[in-house]
Amino acid sequence: MVQFLKMIFHRVVLIALMLVLQLALIFFTVWKFNQYFIFLYTIGTVLGLALVLFIINDKSNPGYKIAWIVVIMLLPIFGALFYLLFGANHLSRREKAKYDSIEQKTKAATVQSQPVLDEIAALDGSAVVQSRYIERSSMSPPYKNTSSEYLPLGEIKFERMVQELKKARHYIFLEYFILQEGKMWNTILDILVQKAREGVDVRVLYDDMGSMMTLPYRYDRKLEKLGIKCRIFNPFLPVLTSRFNNRDHRKICVIDGHTGFTGGINLADEYINAYPKHGHWKDTAILLRGDAVWSLTVMFLTMWDLITKEDEDFEQYRPHIHQESVQETDGFVQPFTDNPLDGEATGETVYMNLISKAQRYVYITTPYLIIDNEMVTALSNAAKSGVDVRIITPHIPDKWYVHAVTRAYYEVLLESGVKIYEYAPGFIHAKTFAVDDEYGVVGTINLDYRSLYLHFECGVWLYRTNSVLQVRDDFLATQEKCQEITLEQARHVKWYRKAARSVLRMFAPLM
Repeated sequence: MVQFLKMIFHRVVLIALMLVLQLALIFFTVWKFNQYFIFLYTIGTVLGLALVLFIINDKSNPGYKIAWIVVIMLLPIFGALFYLLFGANHLSRREKAKYDSIEQKTKAATVQSQPVLDEIAALDGSAVVQSRYIERSSMSPPYKNTSSEYLPLGEIKFERMVQELKKARHYIFLEYFILQEGKMWNTILDILVQKAREGVDVRVLYDDMGSMMTLPYRYDRKLEKLGIKCRIFNPFLPVLTSRFNNRDHRKICVIDGHTGFTGGINLADEYINAYPKHGHWKDTAILLRGDAVWSLTVMFLTMWDLITKEDEDFEQYRPHIHQESVQETDGFVQPFTDNPLDGEATGETVYMNLISKAQRYVYITTPYLIIDNEMVTALSNAAKSGVDVRIITPHIPDKWYVHAVTRAYYEVLLESGVKIYEYAPGFIHAKTFAVDDEYGVVGTINLDYRSLYLHFECGVWLYRTNSVLQVRDDFLATQEKCQEITLEQARHVKWYRKAARSVLRMFAPLM
């Protein structure tokens, strides 16, 4: 009985109930005035047409536009209302001013590194074009004096993270989409509490929607009582609004400014296979030491300032302040962020640049393959040009409908010569690119609409580092555990499955 009452009064249930009531109120209002149906239908149609014209001329992704246009045309009254509530991703003047101030602060903190760009240009003109784009679009310059270590499993990242956290002497910054009480987080929390007692500045930032099912309500208050500064990104309120769309999907750990982690791994037990949620969970991360950690630090601090409305002096967190010696250079490392509110799809463009510049191979791991026409064309053209394009996706899905959409893209890609593999032991959550033994990306950015257009994300662009070869080798080792998908398999799908996938694919940008 106690468990039942807990479930009934769980925050998620109460929020869902309030959202359903709001939707019911909208439907009831329209039904109540059904005698004015022709009038309402006319108003809805006019409003719908106006919104369609607006959407067509908007800068958003074409796939996203088409999905909303279909909804508006199918449901002239409700479709328009739903778009106004959930589809528009525009800021108020106050919000825009707030984000602009953070952008200016980021720009001031991450000045251009022309000497490093010149070195890259001397090696390869194609590489410097990619690096320059990242610097200008996300205000994240390339760095030397940095080492990078690829971590091919969540268990390895967990072990290394624990080791590095114990070494912290000045500050620890954690920013994650999901925190969950259990072996992984409880172990880390014990270290954080001890470090806070030692006088270390410990801060935690987590996404409310991402952690809604995994943490108690107002978990931030518990952490504050333990001496840990904690903030929640975009608290989930029971109000119908498009702000549901923008989540903080980044995974960042910064220790004393000179050591940092990012990648696909959240602080929850399935990521370290403490229990089998979807078979074996394959995920990856990257450990950075040296100058490049500064960009991860700035990402965290700008988000912290945005939420707390503080105005800190970032300079006190520079890597060299607490770093005992200059880190030996291992190629070029460029952490970058993707902001869904700046109108620039940085993550997708970084991926597209890698695909279009590839000459020998492109190896990709992604949990979701829900891509727009431009990405399909880029992958297909690369394969048709003789580039060895391989993609690994999960065999055991975490969401059946998302996996169905992922498989809906197999046929068109296989026809072009792209090779597709499914990770047979379970679920692969890694987001990695390896290209020509020269380039790599490890980060949080999935190949789906939400990651590419709606979430705050981050990644690390790598050029001529040892970690690029580590990403490549791990891909090939993972491929050995995969089931290759043939064109015949992709084509021989029952008609009703194909029909369902077609419908889901049409609305994929809204998932």
